[in-house]
Amino acid sequence: MQPIPEEASSLSRAWKWIVGRPRSLADNRIFHQLSLIPFLAWVGLGADGLSSSAYGPPESFAALGEHRWLALALATMTAVTVLIISMAYTRIIAAFPNGGGGYVVATRLLGPVPGVVSGSALLVDYMLTVTVSIAAAGDALFSFLPVGALVFKLAFEIFILTGMILLNLRGVREAILPLVPVFLLFLVTHIVLIAAGLFSPHTTAPIVSQVTVGFHTSYTKLGMLGMFLLFARAWSLGGGTYTGIEAVSNGLPILREPRAKTARITMTYMAASLALTAAGLLICYLLADVHPVDGQTLNAILAERVSQGWPGGKMFSVVTLIAEGALLVVGAQAGFLDGPRVLSNMALDGWAPRRFAALSQQLTTQNGIMLIGGASLLALWYTKGDVGQLVVMYSINVFLTFSLSMLGMLRKSIRKKSFSDILLFTIAFVLCASILCVTAFEKFLDGGWITLVVTFGLVMLFVAIRSHYRAVANQLPSLDADLPQIELPEVVTHSVLDPSSATAAILVGGYNGVGHQTLNVIQQTFPGHYKNVVFIAVGTVDSATIKDEHELQVLRARTHESTQRYVLLGQSLGLNATGMDCVGTDPVQELEKLCLIAATVYPSITFFAGQIIFGKEKWWHTFLHNHTADGLQKRLQVDGHTMVILPVRLH
Repeated sequence: MQPIPEEASSLSRAWKWIVGRPRSLADNRIFHQLSLIPFLAWVGLGADGLSSSAYGPPESFAALGEHRWLALALATMTAVTVLIISMAYTRIIAAFPNGGGGYVVATRLLGPVPGVVSGSALLVDYMLTVTVSIAAAGDALFSFLPVGALVFKLAFEIFILTGMILLNLRGVREAILPLVPVFLLFLVTHIVLIAAGLFSPHTTAPIVSQVTVGFHTSYTKLGMLGMFLLFARAWSLGGGTYTGIEAVSNGLPILREPRAKTARITMTYMAASLALTAAGLLICYLLADVHPVDGQTLNAILAERVSQGWPGGKMFSVVTLIAEGALLVVGAQAGFLDGPRVLSNMALDGWAPRRFAALSQQLTTQNGIMLIGGASLLALWYTKGDVGQLVVMYSINVFLTFSLSMLGMLRKSIRKKSFSDILLFTIAFVLCASILCVTAFEKFLDGGWITLVVTFGLVMLFVAIRSHYRAVANQLPSLDADLPQIELPEVVTHSVLDPSSATAAILVGGYNGVGHQTLNVIQQTFPGHYKNVVFIAVGTVDSATIKDEHELQVLRARTHESTQRYVLLGQSLGLNATGMDCVGTDPVQELEKLCLIAATVYPSITFFAGQIIFGKEKWWHTFLHNHTADGLQKRLQVDGHTMVILPVRLH
């Protein structure tokens, strides 16, 4: 075996240091280690909703303009909206206990087209979840720094986002546990902030007086209809407040068993904390007479105002903003947890390239994390971290998904004639669709058109990918058409393989036409040369098979059964046949291990693999199909062994 180049070895060691050691699939504890208890789920998933209080309520309050007295009604409506949408998603969790995110709900209840629209919107949503959270964190943290420091804000945000990508490549718990103290600090500081805002001596006139005077002034200027339209606009433009509610429903697969119960508890934590925080901040803005100031967030102004005269008041203000900024970074975690999961579900259904369902050796959906992180970096650079523009882009896709989910559940409730569910999902659908329509209309030219174009483009791309996969699947049965029909025996007989004889090792996947064609070509090309044949297979552990130990055992059994069928095929053709198989996340690495074992037992061995090729190769074929054979051939050549790739042509 040739030595691995020192440079490659150093790079490999550095990468392992960054992402951590590979996890062993033989360790049953991994399913416990990969799951989250309610509190950690609240941190990892619920923080997305709670952190939106940093940018959702300020957007609503700013939209009121001089009619600030409406903040009291706006606070009430905000809390009610949070609770209604949360109740609806609690019902969705009960209906889809294995994962009821927007993509699954829309696909199952409305059909594949609404499903792919919802999935596309969710992907853009989670990418923007990361972007807007990091950008808002930068705004919060730079609010107490000198104005001259703002030139470094974008670079700081890019640095933080890059760190989040690397942290998530290590695993779910590894990404969440360091963030728990940050989450707790946010809760403590904002409880104090809201309590002080409600009862501080620095607040203005009693709220009843403000509302009474404000009502008469606004009624004179706008009339009753005008006040209602202004209120509806402010409530809709604050849609960013509700954007993290779906995260728990999407993240069910990573929750501790019993998952549905854990999800309900997590949803309760999130709904209560978000409703109280968002509503409390809106009332505090009114009482403390907060007005926008360039370079400062409304929460920064509020913290400074309510802590005036406190011993250490300035320090409290700084710590509150640091906690808020840090929690926004935690909120970005939901995008990294749920975005790759949605993408893997779509990959398993054939909408997205299948590599996005693959797991790394750390059992993370590495490709999805890199895509979400890379797209977030691009959006951050394009918008220069402008939270106002990002929230608009973000909210439109969130409420497109929300609306489809509520519509699907409403349709299901009507079929079941569940009147309580019909009422709940009717109200939830009207709320979500109203916010979607108002935001898209009002902010179409302020970034709304970008998110709509990107989402529509993704839908078209996914439709094209699925069409390609379906065309390939329809052609696979034709591979067996020209092969002789062989009746396989029921039981594998014991074959004695002579180690000194020429041995063909055939790398196979599932029992299909590709494996048949490969064996047939070997026999035709080398008639009578190979007396022994070893079928080698690896079952790939992806996001669909890592749910629990049972799924892993099913994959092991299915892979072994497929290998044994190939052994039966070889024996029926008069060959001395045996099989080797295992499961793993990296098929190339696992196949290399089995091949090296086979090479020690059978010195006169040649490795063969069939690889599908198309009549007219296109540049995207390489991306849509995993070329395992190419990667393995390079490794075996380095190991000093011969491997032949046989083309299996599809027209």
